[in-house]
Amino acid sequence: MANIFKLLTSFLLISVFSTVQAQTLTIGIVPQQSAKKLARLWTPICTYLSEKIGHEIRFSTANDIPTFEKRVLEGQYDIAYMNPYHYTVFHERPGYNAIAKQKDKKIKGILVVPKDSPLTKLEELDGSTLAFPAPAAFAASVLPRAKMAKDGIKITPKYVSSHDSVYLTVSRNIFPAGGGVQRTLNNTASDVSDKLKVLWTTPGYTPHAIATHPDLDNSIKNKLQKALVEMNSDPEGQALLKSINFKGMELAKDKDWDDVRDLNITLLEHLLK
Repeated sequence: MANIFKLLTSFLLISVFSTVQAQTLTIGIVPQQSAKKLARLWTPICTYLSEKIGHEIRFSTANDIPTFEKRVLEGQYDIAYMNPYHYTVFHERPGYNAIAKQKDKKIKGILVVPKDSPLTKLEELDGSTLAFPAPAAFAASVLPRAKMAKDGIKITPKYVSSHDSVYLTVSRNIFPAGGGVQRTLNNTASDVSDKLKVLWTTPGYTPHAIATHPDLDNSIKNKLQKALVEMNSDPEGQALLKSINFKGMELAKDKDWDDVRDLNITLLEHLLK
């Protein structure tokens, strides 16, 4: 009986220890597209990575980019997929650290117009109201607005929450043009994307970061980084990356985003005070 009691006690201790060690992590995905679409694309990736690292990773996003920014600032996500400018801000506070990024990729913003639009150059947008996802959407908003401001093209921005909303409203001629990125345009339903064309493309910059909260255990962070990069050589991982239009994953370090820092963007500077 004493031996049985010892065995039961050992089993319970092991179970408790395992429960304590296993963590449920949350990954926050910047809401460039609808929550429903992002969940469809990223939940299988979360499941895949959960199996690889031995910790459940739960998908999360926000209704709009400003809400996402607030949650990242508050450190609500253990892992976050954020735009290049967001990363430069939230690396400062609360201290997210980049571990991976899309392989062989430079992010470029685009301005789309209806396919039958007579517009052929940016100057023709002067005096127009244009659609953008959010003020601090890096490639889809910050870069094209900065270019037009530099060239003296005066526009009124209208923020419509997501890339999908930009494409939808422009395709319906609600706005003459709007900002996005090629990847999200490629992921948009064909009944919308087929009604659009790209008017202008920005120069390229370091793409979105996959970054971890500073409080995340280093062993988990290292396992996650390894799992992300090894997706490149795993058929299942390759298929999942293809589903989000990624060519692959590569290791990332903080200084990779110095090209973005050199732009001296101050839109979210107030969050660091």
